[in-house]
Amino acid sequence: MNNYNVLKEIILNNNSFILTTHVNPDADAIGSELALYLVLKQLNRKVHVINHSATPYNLEFLDEENVIQKFNFELHEKIFNETDVLIFVDLNRVNRVVKLEDCVKNFKGIKICIDHHQDPENFFDYIFGGTEYSATGEIIYDFIKETSIVNIDYKIAYQLYAAIMTDTGSFRYERTTPKLHKIVAELLETGVNPTEVYEKIYNQFNFERIKLLGKALNSIELDSSKKIAYMTITLQDQLFYNTTEDDIDGFVSYCLSIKGVLIGILFYEMNDGVKISFRSKGDINVNKLAEEFGGGGHINASGSRLYNVQLNEIKDKVIAAAQNYIKE
Repeated sequence: MNNYNVLKEIILNNNSFILTTHVNPDADAIGSELALYLVLKQLNRKVHVINHSATPYNLEFLDEENVIQKFNFELHEKIFNETDVLIFVDLNRVNRVVKLEDCVKNFKGIKICIDHHQDPENFFDYIFGGTEYSATGEIIYDFIKETSIVNIDYKIAYQLYAAIMTDTGSFRYERTTPKLHKIVAELLETGVNPTEVYEKIYNQFNFERIKLLGKALNSIELDSSKKIAYMTITLQDQLFYNTTEDDIDGFVSYCLSIKGVLIGILFYEMNDGVKISFRSKGDINVNKLAEEFGGGGHINASGSRLYNVQLNEIKDKVIAAAQNYIKE
């Protein structure tokens, strides 16, 4: 049970805030940050939204006021030193802020985590949320409603809708509850247009991304059990199609569309290592699989980043580990 009044009191008793989220943020991360930003601005608080990564191009429309800043140590160290409260949204592991990590670990103020992933790190002063939530946006909604700290206007609702819609797979994932549909109905009543939000997030991709998707689909292979499907994107692929990491969002889910496949894996080669995305069906816990490779996430959706390793030296190890999670 979350005591959101504690969070309300922290907000009312402090003047300056930094909001941040994980590397390569998705719509739940961006929407949750911006919804909380709007709450704090309504209360006339000083707020900085500072992320490691630039906002993905298909989500830039959410930040119409350009409030999100890309982290720069020289510009932001002083801000970290002078701020009262640091709030992490949609992550519970400090290493997921990447270049912000030193500033975060040296932060002297109150550290708050608002998140719905498993196994939070023992670093934060306060944690709000939990794995029963479908999205971090749903947590922000509950906080606002239970405390009446502000009213949910159109701008806040727009951010929360984008956060919830995307992190529920357009309302098809397991945690899409009757309660959640009631929340969404209330958000739509403020004037949010669901067709518009979906169109901007999912139907405005660069041509190069679609070409890369074709290459990724063509790379899909099955393991010996035919229950694990994996796709591979190399540095050469990215250079050929002139794409970035933002462009691969959602690719791994295609692996699970194959009949009989229970685990989908995406191997994405980086300049300094390999990013691995895991997806699964049913009760197959790919969060535990991701933890074997230094990552984490949800039961059915997780990931990890391995640095200073080669794609060809890690691929077979990951597939072998994944086979241990397949139930006969």
